[in-house]
Amino acid sequence: MSGRQQKNVKAIILVYIELKKGSQVNSTALNIRRIQERIAIAAENCGRSAEEITLLAVSKSFPKESIAQAVDSGVRKFGENRVQEAEGKILQFDKSLHLEWHLIGHLQSNKARRAAELFDLIHSMDNAETAGKLDQACKDLGKILPVLLQVKLGGEETKSGADSHNVHELCEAVSNYKNIRIDGLMAIPPFFDNQNDARPYFAQLRELGEKLESEQPGCLGRRHLSMGMSHDFEAAIREGATIVRIGTAIFGARQYDG
Repeated sequence: MSGRQQKNVKAIILVYIELKKGSQVNSTALNIRRIQERIAIAAENCGRSAEEITLLAVSKSFPKESIAQAVDSGVRKFGENRVQEAEGKILQFDKSLHLEWHLIGHLQSNKARRAAELFDLIHSMDNAETAGKLDQACKDLGKILPVLLQVKLGGEETKSGADSHNVHELCEAVSNYKNIRIDGLMAIPPFFDNQNDARPYFAQLRELGEKLESEQPGCLGRRHLSMGMSHDFEAAIREGATIVRIGTAIFGARQYDG
């Protein structure tokens, strides 16, 4: 192959890469727009406003480039599963973007201090011991960090969360801390092919929140219900979700196991 031919091949490859990048950006933007439209329709169908519902883009296992594409499309709130993985991404984005980072995965007590430094909301508070360590870390940092109590609804051993009959006790224990604030509940129901099969679980979380609030008004702060993912968020919205956690429907299949 001549030098000129090699240059032409390289030029074609570079053009292909740029087109591919553009395609990915457009795909991400399109996916986000579709999700926003579906959220609006689901909300309207049950007499709610789309403004009541926060879209949390679940960026776990996706690189900075994927997150940047979502940022370019107007998304500002991202969910990560692991403290260590999230740290490598969060620090790469300028604070002037005003991004919010949510921890949606299980919080290990030995990661509480770093989680307090990195995240704006913890969705997965499920025991008083970790809550105590997180509270102390927040006290040292001079901040108040909102948390959601994670509830295990399906009895699945592979999922974290406090058993529903223990949530009252957990709520009381966590509410005694001064530097973390309970702002609602979170749950991950079993997976169903038909999202309507998940509705009883979403309803159970809503009813649990209502019961807690009736017994101790104000105990759940902003009364968030973090529930619903790519395959079932419309059913969750019908049962009162205020935060839906969408990953696959925005970014596609996982790119790596981070």
